Amino acid sequence: MDPLMLGLLVAVATVVVLFSGVSVAVGLLIVATLFLWVFDGARSLEALPELFYAELNSFALLSIPMFIIMGAAIASTRAGPDLYEALERWLTKVPGGLVVSNLGACALFAAMSGSSPATCAAIGKMGIPEMRRRGYPSEVAAGSIAAGGTLGILIPPSVTMIVYGIATETSIGRLFLAGVIPGILLTLLFIAWAIFDTWRRGAASAALASARYTWRQRFEILPRVLPFLAIIAGVLYALYGGVATPSETAAVGALLCIVAAILIYRMFSGRDLWVVLRDSTRESVMILFIIGAAGVFSFMLSSLFVTQSVAQWIAALEVNRWVLMAVINLFLLVAGFFLPPVAVILMSAPILLPIITAAGFDPYWFAVIVTINMEIGLITPPVGLNLYVINGIAPDITLRQVLVGSMPFVGCMILAIILLCLFPGLATWLPQAVMGVAL
Repeated sequence: MDPLMLGLLVAVATVVVLFSGVSVAVGLLIVATLFLWVFDGARSLEALPELFYAELNSFALLSIPMFIIMGAAIASTRAGPDLYEALERWLTKVPGGLVVSNLGACALFAAMSGSSPATCAAIGKMGIPEMRRRGYPSEVAAGSIAAGGTLGILIPPSVTMIVYGIATETSIGRLFLAGVIPGILLTLLFIAWAIFDTWRRGAASAALASARYTWRQRFEILPRVLPFLAIIAGVLYALYGGVATPSETAAVGALLCIVAAILIYRMFSGRDLWVVLRDSTRESVMILFIIGAAGVFSFMLSSLFVTQSVAQWIAALEVNRWVLMAVINLFLLVAGFFLPPVAVILMSAPILLPIITAAGFDPYWFAVIVTINMEIGLITPPVGLNLYVINGIAPDITLRQVLVGSMPFVGCMILAIILLCLFPGLATWLPQAVMGVAL
């Protein structure tokens, strides 16, 4: 069979299997095993266990469970509500200040936890009721938190960036640096829209209902928040300053976050610590299982010459490279509607990387583009994980209302992608300035 037709058959089979309800990792293993057995013979299956193990036999993968523990330790405390409260006290006089406070809290908590659902849950539990109490529409309250939570996969340290680095064999440190300025840019775009939307709606009632805080009240909450921010700053300094590897940095960061949670929030109970480790182990195993399964899936595509044929077909099109990038963005956007970010990256990045580098695009810049596309997928149906997290926090707000409220922020993400295409230095300048030009 022609490799391109075989690739189309693989794509259809993968969609059917994943929509059957099985987990992503199991679905990828089923498809890979079936196609290798049918088109390459039963003997090709003998290498699958070794391939699965080899995909996980990487020291860099240690950073994933460590960063997850780091985020789980923070998420298990009141750090999220305290962060929200601190920003609310400092930004109460800004137009749309409560929405801005929520978005700022989402950005900072995302940097600490690296998890979009955790960010939505931690900030949304306090932010949504408070915004509604002060007169903000339910759509604005829910949509801003849903969108703000997506920042967790872009602002470093990001598990998604680690997965991309492992899948494409690129520097994780450079990937983290590449996400800094775009992450700040996207946060500012969100905040700019929130301020404009508040002004456009004439939300006078919300402004009049804003609480008034003394300088003492503003400063007294900072000691509970600043230690966690200092840990994040220290982790990033150790990583970018060449003090330690990503895995070593993540391990120290995880330990410090657990210590901070114990000292600041009195998390002395062994049961609380067990919950942190249990949830971290569950999430880590899920991600590592997907990584191993994706390695087997990639081997199947390569063995059947699907990957090479797709790359050659795209290269033979001889289209403008920006047309090519537009097509790739559309593919990533659609894939993100149906699959979690980790699965999309592991399945597509090894195939797309040779294509985009041959077209003259920077792989670290492309990582940011991929991540923003995955962010859009987190707040768009049919999967839209953050939509369901928000609906679980505030069941009386319908999914339609959450979706309507989050759509302007999807526009901000698309604008960010356009700005990155016009000014790629937004993603490439910082990695080159700190770590030099990549060879």
